Amino acid sequence: MPVPVPRQRAIPAVESGLAQAVMPTAGGPSAEHAPNRGAVAEQTDTTHTTGATGTAHTSLTLLLIEDDPGGSTVLPELLDRSGKPIRVRSARNLTEAERLLTDDVHCILLDLALPAPGRGDDSDELAVLKHVLELAPRHAVLALTATGDAERGEEAVRVGAQDYLLRDELDGRLLSRAIRYAVERKRSDSAERRLAEGRVRAQENRRLERGLLPTPLLEGSSLRFAARYRPGRSRALLGGDFYDVVRTSDGTVHAMIGDVCGHGPDEAALGVELRIAWRALTLAGLCGDELLGTLQQVLEHERSDEEIFATLCTVDIAPDGRRAGLCLAGHPSPLLARPGRAAKLLPYDNNGPALGLLPGARWPRMQVELGAEWSLMLYTDGLIEGRIGPGRERLGQDGMVSMVRRQLAEGLRGEALLRAAVSEVRELNGGELTDDVAVLLLDRAP
Repeated sequence: MPVPVPRQRAIPAVESGLAQAVMPTAGGPSAEHAPNRGAVAEQTDTTHTTGATGTAHTSLTLLLIEDDPGGSTVLPELLDRSGKPIRVRSARNLTEAERLLTDDVHCILLDLALPAPGRGDDSDELAVLKHVLELAPRHAVLALTATGDAERGEEAVRVGAQDYLLRDELDGRLLSRAIRYAVERKRSDSAERRLAEGRVRAQENRRLERGLLPTPLLEGSSLRFAARYRPGRSRALLGGDFYDVVRTSDGTVHAMIGDVCGHGPDEAALGVELRIAWRALTLAGLCGDELLGTLQQVLEHERSDEEIFATLCTVDIAPDGRRAGLCLAGHPSPLLARPGRAAKLLPYDNNGPALGLLPGARWPRMQVELGAEWSLMLYTDGLIEGRIGPGRERLGQDGMVSMVRRQLAEGLRGEALLRAAVSEVRELNGGELTDDVAVLLLDRAP
């Protein structure tokens, strides 16, 4: 039977320098079917060599899938780029091919005339190729078609094969090149696909991060804003903490910070939903108990488990900036710092329950006097629950207040204050904090 030879167009890798031409050795071993048509015919064991680039190179393995009623296809000697023989395995149907398709197979040479299993409809001439592409999505595939049927081969490339070969137009040197080119092209395509998928994931993560860490709506306000956020999950961009700040048309500045129990992506998504709901309800004019009651309904509808709850702290600062209303739903009280006075926590005697714990709960709104010049820090419990050293002692609210007092005395303000606070808490913990941390700061100067 004539030796299968691909057309010259099937080997652009030679011209582009992707494959190095290697002449076959005369009289070398050839790969043939064993007497048992389902057996594996291999030319050599897998070998590791060092090429011109100095990198490790594994000898290639080809899986031939074809069923020729006139006898087995006899392949010439095939050489990889380093001159080592390319291993050849043979299968006469897709069932045998699936068994032989192990991880060390690099390329598949598929006879397009092979019938696809379980298909009674012969209208799709590339059914067998599509089946192989589904069976081996990570392998390079060369389509083998009859001489004069280049149109079918070109269609095979459009469907997903790396190249096509015509039966009567190939010697060992050109077939070796075609195999190497197909393998390199598949690797390149796979790397490009992984890169594109990575870009999509990064874009999705950035969109989610923007949803969790919003841009404050403070146009027209004299207040200054700063925030820090640090998720507790390893390599995560998002956590269950959330915050927001908006100024309504009457000049009132509304600030909120919250924490969904847990640290997974579901909790992060719920935090985003609660933040968006809070902003919409606040802009619609809701405040205090009415606002928190509506947020609890949102949480109850959106949570994946009835045991999930969220703590929340809301502050609405009057247009003159001298007083504020405070609502706490199981959340730590904010820290107020004023010139000439020691920083202290705002009252938390009327702290209501966390959202999602008690149906019909109420959340009293407390009036707080701020004064002419002040800094108000809202935070989640990740800032106070980190450990102090290797023992079991935690920083706590008292430790956090002492730390911030010292940092204020050192002249730290705004973003620098928050950065120093989060960094010191992490150092005290002896490494990354296990819980999410969110901190926001509002400042008013006379």
